[in-house]
Amino acid sequence: MTDNRATDDRTRERYVPGHGLLDGRTAVITAAAGTGIGGATARRFLEEGARVLLSDAHARRLADTHAELAAGFGADAVTSLPCDVTDENQVRTLFDAAADQHGGLDIVVNNAGLGGTADLVDMSDEDWSRVLDVTLTGTFRCTRAALRAFRAARRGGIVVNNASVAGWRAQAGQAHYAAAKAGVMALTRCAALEAAEYGVRVNAVAPSLAMHPHLVKVTSAELLGELTAREAFGRYAEPWEVANVIVFLASAYSSYLTGEVVSVSSRHP
Repeated sequence: MTDNRATDDRTRERYVPGHGLLDGRTAVITAAAGTGIGGATARRFLEEGARVLLSDAHARRLADTHAELAAGFGADAVTSLPCDVTDENQVRTLFDAAADQHGGLDIVVNNAGLGGTADLVDMSDEDWSRVLDVTLTGTFRCTRAALRAFRAARRGGIVVNNASVAGWRAQAGQAHYAAAKAGVMALTRCAALEAAEYGVRVNAVAPSLAMHPHLVKVTSAELLGELTAREAFGRYAEPWEVANVIVFLASAYSSYLTGEVVSVSSRHP
């Protein structure tokens, strides 16, 4: 696949420096290890002044990410705890840690998700259930834990879920992933209505194509080339560009926005 980093510079934005938009806030970010959207979001939150509790199911990658971010932003700004979002006990432990280590919680970013490619006619129950359990039910578990914590604290709060344009747009071989992401969108809207009474906002982002090394490993060069060609800017998004929108949804700039799914995409039909 041709590297679209050579695309006309007019379509590629420069990295935006922090402006203190999340000063004094504490955030939990799931699937935050590595170089994808979760890792980029953790970095952006730290640059905006937040304290971050990193979580991921991959303990070694999480430890590496923790060490890197702590070296750059200070040990007091970053903590981490492995968590498999398919395990309710681990989810509870994660949210208890936010209270124990940081004295409370202000923002939760539900980034954990699992993809895969299989035509529906060949898809097994296990294939279907695994993607739904991580991507949709995992988001449910963490959103439930967040809302319980926010309701008890009575000081508001913010949840940002990571959906996908796949929740709107059909793509062959993605029935399980698309169904899960459409479910995340519906969960976001319903949770927003329920949580509004105690001052909590719940929104979601829906990225199209954000490039990172893991995506390259699990997606063919032909498919990546096809998807990239369908983007209006002729390039994929950088993970930090999606993270910028998550920062917006977590900040006071979106104070009257809840129950929305914000597309982070330049994709045309």
